[in-house]
Amino acid sequence: RVLISTSTLAWGVNFPAHLVIIKGTEYYDGQLKRYVDFPITDVLQMMGRAGRPQFDTEARAVIMVHEPKKNFYRRFIYEPFPVESSLHEQLTDHLNAEIVARTIKSREEAIDYVTWTYFFRRLTANPAYYDQQAALLEQVDFEKQRDMLANYIERLMNKCLDELIRSGCIELRQQAPVKEGDLPVAAVDATKLGRVASLYYLGHRTVAQFQRTLSREGLSFVEIMRVLCECPEYDELPVRHNEDKLNAEFAEHCPLEVDLAIQAYDSPHTKAFLLLQAHMWGLNLPINDYKTDLKSVLDRSIPLLQAMVDIAAEEAQLRSTTNLILLLQCLHQASHPWRSSLAVLPHLSDKAMSILKGMGIESLPELIERRDAAKVLMKLPIPGAEAHKELLQLVQGLPRLRMRVELRVLDPEDKDAAAEAEAAEDKEGKEGKDGKEGREGPKRRKGKLVTEPYEVPPDRELELSVIMQYENVPMKFVYAPRFPKKKTFSWWCILGDTEVDELVSIKKAIMPTRARSDRRVNFQFCSPADEVGETFTLSVLVMSDSYCGLDQQLDLSITTVSE
Repeated sequence: RVLISTSTLAWGVNFPAHLVIIKGTEYYDGQLKRYVDFPITDVLQMMGRAGRPQFDTEARAVIMVHEPKKNFYRRFIYEPFPVESSLHEQLTDHLNAEIVARTIKSREEAIDYVTWTYFFRRLTANPAYYDQQAALLEQVDFEKQRDMLANYIERLMNKCLDELIRSGCIELRQQAPVKEGDLPVAAVDATKLGRVASLYYLGHRTVAQFQRTLSREGLSFVEIMRVLCECPEYDELPVRHNEDKLNAEFAEHCPLEVDLAIQAYDSPHTKAFLLLQAHMWGLNLPINDYKTDLKSVLDRSIPLLQAMVDIAAEEAQLRSTTNLILLLQCLHQASHPWRSSLAVLPHLSDKAMSILKGMGIESLPELIERRDAAKVLMKLPIPGAEAHKELLQLVQGLPRLRMRVELRVLDPEDKDAAAEAEAAEDKEGKEGKDGKEGREGPKRRKGKLVTEPYEVPPDRELELSVIMQYENVPMKFVYAPRFPKKKTFSWWCILGDTEVDELVSIKKAIMPTRARSDRRVNFQFCSPADEVGETFTLSVLVMSDSYCGLDQQLDLSITTVSE
């Protein structure tokens, strides 16, 4: 029996054979647009499939290789092959993570950090592999070589730190010397952008590109999709031989056009854009390889979008932030904003949707809030009792969120205590304690409760509390049958001004699992100091990170009056 497979089988499945034939040692790299050699580790892994311990006492591996490379492969098979480091190629992002973690606090500590790595050990053992200047030395002069390596480390560190400064991930400042007479120390501090890159495991170029695009005026849903797909994280998405033609044909069936002015059909970013459309609009993929690629695109898209939400919030972009969360919902539900939120439910045909519309039910909240939802579903043409049972369980298990707000004018002397209590409340919410905030929540803020119509003194610190609770006990995991990973869900709570498209603050709330258990999210801001009698409107938006159509918005009109 003969099995013909791609090289990836050697890594994914333990499939031993008596004879392994590697038919060529090159593959087509879509990014470089040429054939390149397989990594040595891949060839070793494919050779390692030869041998069946339970059947054979010996096995064979045959490598078919171009004649000029024959001696190289013979040498690498029969002689030890040194393992070199690749840290110098990714050092910039490693340094950023260590600076965020405060492992590295100065330029000198960064150099010291590198000397404790395997990269430094290989640099001293085989300097010519890493430094071209060392390769030019005709005779081994240890003093000169040591100076060269010190200069190389110096250049490498300057390059990495300069890249992080240009990306906005770190700031460099002069620190006073510890002892009198010492030289000043170049201290490094992480910025918010650097913390975002470290938190979501993103490259510094990616967050810098997001910051440049999201700092502009509010972006539309389609523009957000394009920004996501253009990020450097998708540079390595494979575009195989002739897939540019497949992409061109597939683009004709996609609803959103490819911008050929900035995208080509052989670009991995174009392919990511087409794959996301196929997922959201339910299009058939041209070949099976695209299914594997779609899974990798979706896996990477979630941390990318969460990082973009943090950056857009830092830029106070309300519209961009809401569209980012909307895209997050659509990717989880394999839907799009121009489709009814009812479409995420299974077993609902077009006829069933028309019957629901006739009953006045055109969105998901209108169905799950019906007390007679079970009777409504009985009237729909659903194929089979099992399908009806699944649909009913889903409708009853979707979260029915209730929210209300409280506005307080904080006492001037209580600001520090309020800030401490808010930090404690945020920490408790992130830990996701089961309803403990309803019984043992942080101490109540001292201040005057204001009821509608909201009238507050000018230039005073206000606290807006958003109190949320579930009317039912929702499902623990998100219903997302077309998303590759199982996940829990949470809510974004946003305070903003929709009239001027300004985001004031955003927080993520993890709800207690019990029904009717409160979860408080507090926002602090100041009333305008300009003039008495001014009315301003703020909007509270509560958005799901996983479900379409369950978002809520509450507008508050606040007027400043004299005390």
